[in-house]
Amino acid sequence: MTFKSLGLSNALLKAVEKKGYTTPSPIQEKAIPRILEGKDVLASAQTGTGKTAGFTLPLLQILSQGQQLRRRPIRALVLTPTRELAAQVYDNVMDYGKFLDLRAMVMFGGVNAKPQIRTLKNGVDILVATPGRLLDLYNQKALSLANIEILVMDEADRMLDMGFLRDIKRILALMPKKRQNLLFSATFSKEIKQLAGSILHQPVSVEATPENTTAEKVNQRMYKVDKGEKPNLLIKLISEGNWDQVLVFTRTKHGANRLSQKLEKSGISSAAIHGNKSQGARTKALSGFKQGAIRVLVATDIAARGLDIPLLPHVINFELPNIPEDYVHRIGRTGRAGASGEALSLVSIDERDYVKGIEKLLDESFKLEVFEGFEPSDRPESDGRPATNSQSRRSRPKNRNRNYRGERGRNNSNRGGSKKS
Repeated sequence: MTFKSLGLSNALLKAVEKKGYTTPSPIQEKAIPRILEGKDVLASAQTGTGKTAGFTLPLLQILSQGQQLRRRPIRALVLTPTRELAAQVYDNVMDYGKFLDLRAMVMFGGVNAKPQIRTLKNGVDILVATPGRLLDLYNQKALSLANIEILVMDEADRMLDMGFLRDIKRILALMPKKRQNLLFSATFSKEIKQLAGSILHQPVSVEATPENTTAEKVNQRMYKVDKGEKPNLLIKLISEGNWDQVLVFTRTKHGANRLSQKLEKSGISSAAIHGNKSQGARTKALSGFKQGAIRVLVATDIAARGLDIPLLPHVINFELPNIPEDYVHRIGRTGRAGASGEALSLVSIDERDYVKGIEKLLDESFKLEVFEGFEPSDRPESDGRPATNSQSRRSRPKNRNRNYRGERGRNNSNRGGSKKS
């Protein structure tokens, strides 16, 4: 199958060719024709499957063939959970729409709102936004959603995880009831199906991969190791493997900072990205990582969601997530677009229950390997020292859950304000 056979216009085909793509991915094959037909679509697409082009290309075509309204009111809205994902979707819109007479802008918090307000005044056809900043500027009467023809919710499952449901409902109430709705999600959880039922009208369901599966080309391995030895093992793996590009996941913001500093002290260039970092710092770190100036990017789940890093070879779970679905999202950063990748997990004794949750979700079992020289003591401990009774209690998964949710909870505060997004 070719992109031309999907029914795309010559202007879009020219842009696709310029990007270097020759054949559509499975999600693009399934979604693009149905979107062009005007159908509401519920799509389950793993990261790295080409889902962004799957909704961007038909959205651009529909808008370009529609009636051009005076003053260019916003006609299409793409909602994303994070700043990074919003920026990447916007880049896709600009790349694929370069031969069309359409204007687009990206809007998120953490940066000055005045330039965004000025851009809105000049007229925008396509708005890519995070919910918090969108509502913030709506409350300032800087924008209207009264002319929305197409709504896209990208990574809807993550938006619900981050507590955006109330904001989403407020945004839906600001748009015309008659519109086309596209909902993309990595998983079809019960909550996603409920949200889809309230938004979509007679939707067509498309899936690129079965629910909650991991990329086939990702080689997954798990090492059991004492918690206090994790930094040393990580340094050894990166140094002896001569790895140049490694994405490492931690559970907390402070943990990301500490680990990044330890890597730097060992001579491995590193940067941390998380919700406490300014947008400028996050953009600089990601750019340095993509360009090879930084070998290791240490990230929390929220900051890393939606990162598009071509041909990323290594993902390491320095700490396992306590939510099994997040494991799928994490390792989905590698093995993208047909490339192979490796995902390693460093598992301390208090994380064994998390492994069981992941195995249950994926319906597969993992062998916990031992790396020579890092044989675990198989007892709860902290920072390499034997744990007291109170330390053992603190290392149990229950407390780790609290810490993980605590970061997410802090990011959920002041959802209507610009700092949220």
